[in-house]
Amino acid sequence: MRLCVIGAGLSGLATAHALKTAGVDFVCLEQAGDVGGIWRRPQAGERGPGYLSLHLNTSKKLTGYSDHPMPASYPLYPRHSQIAAYLRSFAEWAGVLDCIELGTTVESVRQEADGGWRVVSRDADGTISSRGFTHVIVASGHNSEPSMPALPRGAETFTGTIRHSLDYLDGGEYAGQRVVVVGLGSSAVDIAADLSRHAELTVLSVRRGLHIVPKQLFGMALDEIADAPWWVSMSLAEQRRFIEQALLVARGKLRDHGLPEPDHPLFASTVTISDEILSRIRHGAVTPKPAIDAVDGDRVSFTDGTSLQADAIVYCTGYQMAFPFLQAGCPVGAQGSVELYKRVVAPERPGLFFVGLIRPVGSITRLVEAQARWIGRLVTGDAVLPEVEVMRKEIVTYLSGVAGQYGQRESASTQVNMAPYLEELREE
Repeated sequence: MRLCVIGAGLSGLATAHALKTAGVDFVCLEQAGDVGGIWRRPQAGERGPGYLSLHLNTSKKLTGYSDHPMPASYPLYPRHSQIAAYLRSFAEWAGVLDCIELGTTVESVRQEADGGWRVVSRDADGTISSRGFTHVIVASGHNSEPSMPALPRGAETFTGTIRHSLDYLDGGEYAGQRVVVVGLGSSAVDIAADLSRHAELTVLSVRRGLHIVPKQLFGMALDEIADAPWWVSMSLAEQRRFIEQALLVARGKLRDHGLPEPDHPLFASTVTISDEILSRIRHGAVTPKPAIDAVDGDRVSFTDGTSLQADAIVYCTGYQMAFPFLQAGCPVGAQGSVELYKRVVAPERPGLFFVGLIRPVGSITRLVEAQARWIGRLVTGDAVLPEVEVMRKEIVTYLSGVAGQYGQRESASTQVNMAPYLEELREE
């Protein structure tokens, strides 16, 4: 038996550890020069999505692997370099480094007539290899292809720079400049807060309101709340009321900070986690504005009729789900949704699995560990999959359920509720 794992970030290392523990022979292909995924990139000076001010938004206790905790000396929310060092130490502790081929880019993954998988890769010297495997596990993440909206009128006349957050590394690059940050997700508020310590002016341009939640409520990290039995026992309506009341106490209304109120209930879209952005707005370091309407030379106009001179625009507008080494239609179906049984298995492509292609409220680590252990049981024959028709029915039921909570947005298909999903995987 020979398996191929793609990626040696947090999810790939969890998978490697689970396979080694199960006694499964595998090789892990990682395009970077070391393990650690996005967490090692800022310090290495490589292209994002990481940046030098990046810290965890989830607590170290639940983000660390279950049988190899983060060091006690780490703060509650470690910075990227600490996470990178921890992931490297985990790979050493788990004894999987010898199974990882660094500097190796996967060019293509194709299923062969006999059901096996052909993986073509290129190493650091440019040498092409073509190898056959019984199974392929994709654990490479999906924050690599920047999502850029249509640029505003006159963008071609802008005399400054326009870039995506994928290419943002450090606010010091913008010292003394006037910068417009577009977006309200976690990267947008992180980058705006970072810029505000260097730039002459930092503007946060927001088209649509999102729920902004601090990293802790009632002295508990958000992922610890999501993991607590008393939280799991609540209905969705009760959870919403609980957090909404806590947010009113903690930060008041978003409109009082010059930001639009969300047009959707809490937990009907990804929340933005930040301890800083509202404080930076209150202190005048970040100026909120509505969406950009037009650009003319060095001036940026907003939909409220105001305008200002700017030197740079940074779009923090997320990422498209991209797996260029796979054939179209998997894991993203024709409707733009991820179509995987239990968020892991490609029903029509036996032997192809995905780890970490989920968005929980809270840390992802316990979930990817459970996914990896289940895959280990499947490939060793200790667990079996149902018929394809049963898996397809589960996918349809799941997508219908998340659409009811999150709407029809493409990103909704990767949302999972922490405790129920973990229980599903344990049952499998």
